[in-house]
Amino acid sequence: MKSYRAIISAAAICAAAAICAQDAAPPSVDLYEEQDQLLPTPSPKPPNGPELPEISQLDQNFSKPRSLGAAGDEARVHQEWRQLKNRTVNDPEVQAAKAYALAARTDLERRNRLRTYYGIYYQRMSTLAKTPELKLALEALKTSHEGLLDQPRVRPTPLPPGVTPTPTPTGTPVTKKLDKHKKKEKRRKKF
Repeated sequence: MKSYRAIISAAAICAAAAICAQDAAPPSVDLYEEQDQLLPTPSPKPPNGPELPEISQLDQNFSKPRSLGAAGDEARVHQEWRQLKNRTVNDPEVQAAKAYALAARTDLERRNRLRTYYGIYYQRMSTLAKTPELKLALEALKTSHEGLLDQPRVRPTPLPPGVTPTPTPTGTPVTKKLDKHKKKEKRRKKF
């Protein structure tokens, strides 16, 4: 029971202290007249945070592909080329040109048909290509593929009139080593 009395008397003391607390001064009373005159005029408030660019500037900055170095750019072009190749291989015109080229009977006919196939194939891929880097890579690939079809040693192209062909240098004559081997064989036979 004594504990209840102690709690109730502590609550009454706290309530009396809160009632007798100091009241705030009314707003009409100016306690600090001298300090108002000493304060400088406030400068205009700076904006919250740094200046942000416009949305159109952000779109321009993020729409440009960033370079990842030579190897990264090469890998990106290779990936785009593989995607184009997968899309182009299934094209019916490209498939028909490839089947026609592979059905050739002679080597010369096959090389000529493969040239037309590569022309169709890379023309289709270059129309689907979006970046100029990829178009340059496709041109290089087309040139390399068509270069494999050339066989200058089988049928050389005729020279223009007035140009004389230069003979190919021949090697030094081979010395006969057979005589040495025969002599060794003869020696062995004698023993």
